[in-house]
Amino acid sequence: MKAMTEKTLNYFDISQICDSGQCFRMSQKGEDTYSVIAGERYLEVRQSGNQCTFYCDEAEYENYWKHYFDLDTDYEDYQKCISQRDRYLLSASEFGSGIRILHQDLWEMIVSFLISQQNNIVRIRRCIQNISEKYGDRKQDADGNIYDTFPKPEALACLDEDELKACNLGYRSKYVVRTAKSVVNGDISLDEIRQMPYKKAKEELLKLFGVGEKVADCICLFALHHLQAFPVDTHINQALTECHFILSPRTEGEMP
Repeated sequence: MKAMTEKTLNYFDISQICDSGQCFRMSQKGEDTYSVIAGERYLEVRQSGNQCTFYCDEAEYENYWKHYFDLDTDYEDYQKCISQRDRYLLSASEFGSGIRILHQDLWEMIVSFLISQQNNIVRIRRCIQNISEKYGDRKQDADGNIYDTFPKPEALACLDEDELKACNLGYRSKYVVRTAKSVVNGDISLDEIRQMPYKKAKEELLKLFGVGEKVADCICLFALHHLQAFPVDTHINQALTECHFILSPRTEGEMP
């Protein structure tokens, strides 16, 4: 029998998290069930309303997944910080009230957001699945679920661009290979970046081949949990222009 941990959770919606564009190894398995691969681990989550079943024992939930899903943070407090006059942001926060900022692996997020450039979520997931199947490690959990871990820097650093292009990475292959080599050669230290404050971490990430402002902020937010990071892509910029700078003008320093 599968181990199960039952929780009642507010401000948590596994389907919203899955489609939020911050994680690419989460997928829907059934009407109300999702699978997650994170690091060396595999998890299935079933949710009905605010009732959640995590298919793991209590110890694994407390020691790993609770932190991964940022469940120690009271997201209601964030909503209370929004001005009641800011109708757009109030509406947006209500619409996405089940999204949580995950604590994810730094290396995986670097590669994931290098791949994300000029790409969509479906294709990003496919690319990451391809490289994980080909260059990650095949695992099987206690319940018989078979999955592939995300490839380590050493596994990608020895490749040439054409090998990654075969995984549908296209021109992004050169970014991934060169970045993997930078990590393996010690030109950049992931351990040091993990200890850096936001601005310093972003500066270091911007030194990586193919990393621009938006990608660096995505990595800072979704891997390092620097909540002051604010990734701006075309869609966010359009929303800010149409709904904030017109309805509630702000200077650049006041952007949320």
